[in-house]
Amino acid sequence: MELGASKKRQFVDNLFEVFCVGSRSSLSIVALMQAHPTLFSQITSGLFHSEFSRLAERFPTAKPTRGLTLYDQFLALCFAQLTYRESLRDVVACLNSRQRLLYHLGFRGRISRTNLAYANKHRDWRLFQAVADTLMRRAARLYQGERLDVGFPNQVFALDSSIISLALNLFPWGYFDLSRKAAVKLHVLLSLKGNVPAWGAITMPLFSDMKMLDQVPLYPGAFYIMDRGYMDFVRLFRLHQAGIFFVVRCKEPVSFKICTRRSVDKISGLRSDQTVRLKSSWSAKSYTEPLRKIRIYDPEHKSRIVLLTNNFSLDAVIIAKLYQRRWQVELFFKWIKQHLRIRSFFGRSENAVRTQIWTAICAYLLVAILKKQNALAQSLNEILQVTSVSIFEQMPAAELLSTGVSSERSSSNENDSQNFLPFNCL
Repeated sequence: MELGASKKRQFVDNLFEVFCVGSRSSLSIVALMQAHPTLFSQITSGLFHSEFSRLAERFPTAKPTRGLTLYDQFLALCFAQLTYRESLRDVVACLNSRQRLLYHLGFRGRISRTNLAYANKHRDWRLFQAVADTLMRRAARLYQGERLDVGFPNQVFALDSSIISLALNLFPWGYFDLSRKAAVKLHVLLSLKGNVPAWGAITMPLFSDMKMLDQVPLYPGAFYIMDRGYMDFVRLFRLHQAGIFFVVRCKEPVSFKICTRRSVDKISGLRSDQTVRLKSSWSAKSYTEPLRKIRIYDPEHKSRIVLLTNNFSLDAVIIAKLYQRRWQVELFFKWIKQHLRIRSFFGRSENAVRTQIWTAICAYLLVAILKKQNALAQSLNEILQVTSVSIFEQMPAAELLSTGVSSERSSSNENDSQNFLPFNCL
């Protein structure tokens, strides 16, 4: 009996030793599974995989996806945006250098330059537009508690567009007659709560800005701040009938019939505040209701700005400040062109260009969602700087970003950029 017990103990000890030796190669995998998610996974967690799958069903591919799934393509392009990759070879080399992490990053297919190039050329770009729309709604819910300036209405949007230049010899489909170059135009409706896009569209460069008023979503009771390119009285009257307030810069010359005048404080930069009606027969038929005309003088640039609005309850200074905040959409375009990959492209087809622009907007929204969910004090610029060199780090985003950069320097830089406004006299 004692001999049998000793042999049993020896057998168990030998079995344990074999297990330990055989599992040494898998210890790193077990440790990896128990570690904290990577920073990239924390950023992309703003979009659930099930949501992406439901959206992908709306845009089926011509052929079954083999090797590289739609979600793999989305993750790879977001990775390229967040880490400033220069080419598809660059993207593939960086991802394949961390083979053990690819599964935990969300990749399930084989990442290669050929697969990515084919996917960007042939897979429908509208899928990534739908993903961006989903992220816009999520960001809007997160930032709806943000407070605007005192006296501002609850919902304020800035509408504008920006030209994205392309090389004519590489992108002949984007020929632009006025400049004899190639380009596309990005339209954005920016919410001033958090400066996150609420809607977007990509068109050819000759598409008129005022025509976008027929496509932009309507939020009754909200304020739409626009530049003079959107002054079309037929479309503005439709906004008025939909219960939307607008503030638009007036083109010159437009004839008005003055109905009433209000006193203004000229020290604040205001010159007049009037209730007017359109004078010409065509304009009067296009917009039959009275308008409010506010004239502002900018002593720094020695220019006069004339604003038109259908709101008569807000103070004239608040209306002027609302138009002043329209500059945030200009800063948004400047920011994404400087910090994301929308100046050089990974493909030459129109589908590849549109796909890359929409994934750039998705990357912006994912970072904005991460910033709000983790209550990060850093600016988006600093978050991207840390992300570009720490994308594979496995530690909480708040802890990683708090040790990566100084938020004090970021706040000062952000304030400096926001003070660059069209008129500073208010």
